[in-house]
Amino acid sequence: MATQRITSKLTRNNNHNADRRAVVIGGSMAGMLAARVLAEHYERVTVIERDSFPEGPESRPGTPQARHLHGLMLRGRQIIEQLFPGLNDELVAAGAINIDAGSDIAWHTPGGWGVNFRSGLEVLAFTRDLLDWAIRRRLKQFDNVRFVEECDVTGLLGDEVGRGVDGVRVRFRHLPADILAGEKELRADLVVDATGRASGMPQWLEALGYEAPAETVVNAHLGYASRLYRIPAGFKADWKAVFLQAAPPDRTRAGIIFPVEGDRWILTLGGGDRDYPPTDEAGFRAFARSLWSPLIASSISGAEPLSPIYGNRSTQNRLRHYEHLKRWPERLIVIGDSVCAFNPVYGQGMTTAAMGALELDRCLREQRRRHPDGDLTGMARRFQRKLARINAAAWMLATGEDYRYRGTEGGTPDRMTRFMHRYMDQIFRLSSKNTRVRRAFLEVQQMIKSPAALFHPGIVARVLWQTIKPWGNRREAAGVASGSRQRVSETA
Repeated sequence: MATQRITSKLTRNNNHNADRRAVVIGGSMAGMLAARVLAEHYERVTVIERDSFPEGPESRPGTPQARHLHGLMLRGRQIIEQLFPGLNDELVAAGAINIDAGSDIAWHTPGGWGVNFRSGLEVLAFTRDLLDWAIRRRLKQFDNVRFVEECDVTGLLGDEVGRGVDGVRVRFRHLPADILAGEKELRADLVVDATGRASGMPQWLEALGYEAPAETVVNAHLGYASRLYRIPAGFKADWKAVFLQAAPPDRTRAGIIFPVEGDRWILTLGGGDRDYPPTDEAGFRAFARSLWSPLIASSISGAEPLSPIYGNRSTQNRLRHYEHLKRWPERLIVIGDSVCAFNPVYGQGMTTAAMGALELDRCLREQRRRHPDGDLTGMARRFQRKLARINAAAWMLATGEDYRYRGTEGGTPDRMTRFMHRYMDQIFRLSSKNTRVRRAFLEVQQMIKSPAALFHPGIVARVLWQTIKPWGNRREAAGVASGSRQRVSETA
């Protein structure tokens, strides 16, 4: 029902913003999803990208993270299907694999192996390159969306009254000097920054006379390394994917292997507290053997490597608090990793970007109801505040888990975080034997329910019973012993 409702909104656009133009800085996932939404509101949407896009599902310099495993949570899959109906089928036709989160993943949590059951919570497994290419190809079918490649944005254009943004300054690369003639100005009615972790927005704001936002950075010094393998011919297993989860502070290593298109596996090994996986052949395999189950190491022992081993150690959580600025320029939006970049190991980035794109659509529609003439006054600030609320739950989950590592920098866990650690320990234990708890955890993990779902009275009761049961058993045993002594004494 939700899919039909959102899709119908996106297709019933009466173009009140005719003759208006929007600029999206960055062809990232957040940028492309924003462009899809803006295509319903603006006559022209220009996506400016510093890279040159490949023709097919191939890597490009601006997305080195694409070499590693990517997680598109079920909520993200649903939203992208709403924005691009039929895309799921296209991805499957291109080789993406449907995976049931409850029955197809051999998942070893800090509380043991997750109970195996058919959940109906299906996610797609694919490479990031395939997803980017599929969405980019769909976007190019929109007459009012165009991509400008090999182009750098160097700053923002302020309006004449000093209250907002009127466009961007750009510099094209690889063009003759007489054509380039320095920087160019590209005027727009709305500017969206989706350039990611390396966003220059704080400096661009200062250049216009605004404050740069305060930042919160939480760094567990987690690194990971990834490699593609050919799935051995005739390989048989009762799983499609394996996830050996870390259990900090004592067990800092993790590994996950997923199938992707082309009969391949992508293996990502990770370690926190600077326990980084090596990127040399011998060290990489030794790290895989050191995990607390031999399942991954034994699976790749006879598999053919198809790529080099790529490493990444830029995994800190970084939150820029744009919503707290006293002044915010009109007609400027910042989304995706440009605002809130999570530790990639938790796989929340693409889904959170998709949720932000839907919120942008809602804000634009609400603004149009308030101001049919197209005035955007106040919309950008409202959006940034609503986006902050969307990011808050994912930020809490990511940083909360990162605070389990002893060497985490960027603050210390407060009382609530320590409580959540103890509570989640019990959730993991219950997930190894109780399908109801396991389903609730997966629904939160897949971002189709909020963390509040883990505090349903039925689940809280199970957690409390599991917590007091060992204490009750010890008390009962002590009581039996004490009672026996008492009875002996009375008899005497």
